[in-house]
Amino acid sequence: MRISGFRRPSVTMRGYAVALMLMLAACSSGGSEPAARASANAGSGAGSTAASRYGTPLKGICPDTVVFQEPWWPGADYGFAYQLLGPNPVIDRNKNRITGPLGATGVTFEIRAGGPAVGFQPTSSLLAQDDSILLGDVGTDEAIQNSGKAPTVAVFSIYEKNPQVLLWGNPDWNFASVADIHRAGVTVLASESGTVYPDVFIREGLLNRSQVDTSYQGTPDRFVATDGKIAQQGFVTYEPYQLEHDVKAWDKPVRYLLLHDEYPVYRAQLSVRPDKLAANRACLAKLVPLFQRAQRDYIADPGPTNQLLLTVVGSLDTSGFTLSPGLLADADTKLKELGLVANGTDGVLGSFDTARVQRLIDRLAPVFEARGTKPKPGLRPADLVTNDFLDRSISLK
Repeated sequence: MRISGFRRPSVTMRGYAVALMLMLAACSSGGSEPAARASANAGSGAGSTAASRYGTPLKGICPDTVVFQEPWWPGADYGFAYQLLGPNPVIDRNKNRITGPLGATGVTFEIRAGGPAVGFQPTSSLLAQDDSILLGDVGTDEAIQNSGKAPTVAVFSIYEKNPQVLLWGNPDWNFASVADIHRAGVTVLASESGTVYPDVFIREGLLNRSQVDTSYQGTPDRFVATDGKIAQQGFVTYEPYQLEHDVKAWDKPVRYLLLHDEYPVYRAQLSVRPDKLAANRACLAKLVPLFQRAQRDYIADPGPTNQLLLTVVGSLDTSGFTLSPGLLADADTKLKELGLVANGTDGVLGSFDTARVQRLIDRLAPVFEARGTKPKPGLRPADLVTNDFLDRSISLK
């Protein structure tokens, strides 16, 4: 059962021309690299920044290649990771991997695409199976669900607020809560295996089971066919812009309800296996602050890294998933204006509130037990998250 699904399973058709040009430019590099590999020269600005800003020595402390597993295709959500790539990273189209220097630290950084690129396997399962992966993005709900069979510990919160939304196109609706959607009897369209919050809301009486339709396949077809008169799952950094600008069959405003207040999971968090955390404490103590600094720098100036993201997605075989400059710019604005990327309650960028995590355990564990997946007995926040490796002096101004 896949619940992480952080990168949205949606297809945007606009921007293929841009993507194709970037792909051709990347794949025509020639030289000794195979045709399936391309130097991401368009990201040289980001690479120069990484080489000059991120120079903490990691050689001999961290693995020679630090591997980070994404749960979906690259996007603004992972701008901080691409911010760390040094000049001329290599894109492997066959394996959906991007590899380059990790700044000027002396080690290599490898970012692996997820979702369709790995047969939709959850990141926690990939971490359990593949010893070469040090870090992966595992949301709190996935971590709770798989705490018994594939445990992970989060060391850095990518988002302070959950970016998941319910969105609709009927301009007469102005829902301010899930309860409003419940009272209106509006159909909620969600993925059967990719989203858990409908079950949470049903259990708590915020939705009726009869109004939840779990046939969502990640395309805008149903939304368009119903003239937007449904509440469809999505992510605020993707679907609203996609529908308003990239789906020609719609191409008009949508409204959305940000779910953070009612479902405050840590949707994106860098996580490691417990045994790897114990074996790599010295590495993580130096590496995690680099992620904090890269997140702060990306939020302040995303432009150069966004060029790299466009090149990467344009060079991979993403089966129709694309990025555009407008979509990335919109996402970056929302990261800041909606407070998605923000300091934790303690004022530290990337920190976890353990009381919040405990409340999530209390809410989610019964749902997963009802689904047939029992979390670890006696699960505690300390089993799921740690602030031990954060630099407490790093915050967003």
